[in-house]
Amino acid sequence: MRRRSFLGSFSCVSGSFFAGTSGRAAPEAKVAEVRVISQVPELYHGWPTLTRRESGELLVVCSGGREAHVCPFGRTDLMRSSDGGETWSFPRVVMDGPIDDRDAGVLETAKGSILITNFTSLAYEPYMTGQQERWQRAHQRVGPEERKSLLGNWMIRSVDGGLTFSGRYRVPVNSPHGPVQLRDGRLVYAGKALWTGEQKVGIYESHDDGLSWKWLADIPTRKGDNHREYHELHAVETRDGLLVQIRNHNSLNAGETLQCESADGGKSWSEPHAIGVWGLPSHLLRLRDGRLLMSYGYRRRPFGNQVRISEDDGKRWSPPITISADGPGHDLGYPSTIEREDEKMVTVWYEKMAGSSRAVLRQAVWDLES
Repeated sequence: MRRRSFLGSFSCVSGSFFAGTSGRAAPEAKVAEVRVISQVPELYHGWPTLTRRESGELLVVCSGGREAHVCPFGRTDLMRSSDGGETWSFPRVVMDGPIDDRDAGVLETAKGSILITNFTSLAYEPYMTGQQERWQRAHQRVGPEERKSLLGNWMIRSVDGGLTFSGRYRVPVNSPHGPVQLRDGRLVYAGKALWTGEQKVGIYESHDDGLSWKWLADIPTRKGDNHREYHELHAVETRDGLLVQIRNHNSLNAGETLQCESADGGKSWSEPHAIGVWGLPSHLLRLRDGRLLMSYGYRRRPFGNQVRISEDDGKRWSPPITISADGPGHDLGYPSTIEREDEKMVTVWYEKMAGSSRAVLRQAVWDLES
């Protein structure tokens, strides 16, 4: 999919502004550790999501098994940590279809179910010429009509803590980090309908723990924008509503994160607007103290990952807080963050390392200081 084209050609639009509603100094991150957590160095790992279960166990999923940013070998891998990210299990393959499985979102619902999402793609087809025979053989596992029929947005679920998973089933939209749980028991999935002519961008909800989904609302299109240039949404519940952030590829605010809000449970939404943040896509987290944290990739020098804090439910965001800034290039990002019981943060992202043709999963453990 061309939506994940690298951002080096985007115009440099600046804009950081202080978010503190209490007059406190802007927060900073004290990064205790940055290390590689993927365990199969000969393979390429992309687009992870990290979540924390009610038990405290951490789960991370990614598109593993790969040889490149686009290739026919993508699958969804799952790793687990029972010690806050100090150690990780060897990856387990949980979804692996005949074409490229990309992105990976994960959520534990209030009922204890584990939901994992991805989408399938044939974006590697233009790169087949000149590739080694194994690419051709992998591509030909199924015929052209079946390959097209396998394009879609997918979910699997586990009701036994991840010991077993259902078969995959279709869901109406995709976003890299998947759906979120609301206090009223609903799940909401802010995303984009891929492989459809309309490419609908909106919100879907589930009242049955992710088994079925129904349309809730469209995300409005900002005046002058094309909704097809909205990608990779993520939602979070605020004190009195919902907030969604959007990867924007329209010429206005290109390469920035846009934001919209709902005050009626997701039935209607404000028009997307810029928040002064260059970088994307965003993962949203509500901290125990009520503040919001957004994590996003920063794909220009210094290449890395940043977070920002909001003390007022997303009305204003802090200046950027750097988590990593040592990337060799723009093939990195998609960070997601959790808060541990000891109030330390753990952020996981993917990154193509210097001198390597493969990308790894990297993890930072850090404290938020203000």
